[in-house]
Amino acid sequence: MTRSPRLEPVTPATLDAALALRVHPHQEKNVAPVVTSLAEAYVHGETAWPRLILDGDRTVGFLMAFLDTVWNEEKDPADRRSGLWRLNIAADAQGEGYGRFAVDAVAEELRRRGTGRMYVTWEPGEDGPGAFYRRLGFRTTGEESGGQVVGVLVHDPPAPVPVRAQHGSVAHDLGPGRRS
Repeated sequence: MTRSPRLEPVTPATLDAALALRVHPHQEKNVAPVVTSLAEAYVHGETAWPRLILDGDRTVGFLMAFLDTVWNEEKDPADRRSGLWRLNIAADAQGEGYGRFAVDAVAEELRRRGTGRMYVTWEPGEDGPGAFYRRLGFRTTGEESGGQVVGVLVHDPPAPVPVRAQHGSVAHDLGPGRRS
């Protein structure tokens, strides 16, 4: 069977499918339900990036990324990070590559935004998702966040595309981040 997973925003038409998504019962202690994530996305609208994972018409998962978030304001208010906040793969869709797809999709979105590191946290222990994240290349940072292990995946962001401005008949290269 050919798989063609994709990410879609949660909309009024897909809300019920998002809320019905369930992980394996033994995983429920490791990840908040989608309803909690959607509430957090509402409250953190500037930095939350919630998406359904669909394959055809089938809802196979949910992810939420965090984007350019102050990590530990008391320790370093300039430390801003992005990464995978939440990953819920439906119990009947696990082991089919959707988790890897989700991590790759968030990494690609972060690269598109010019970010070279992707962070994730997970519940420690044998039943937690640590082995999954390590297989995908995440390395622990030695930090904890809310009692969870912090991992990072370092990837190269794309080279910034120079902005070009037209002045008369001459195009001027303004360099990354500069606007005319």
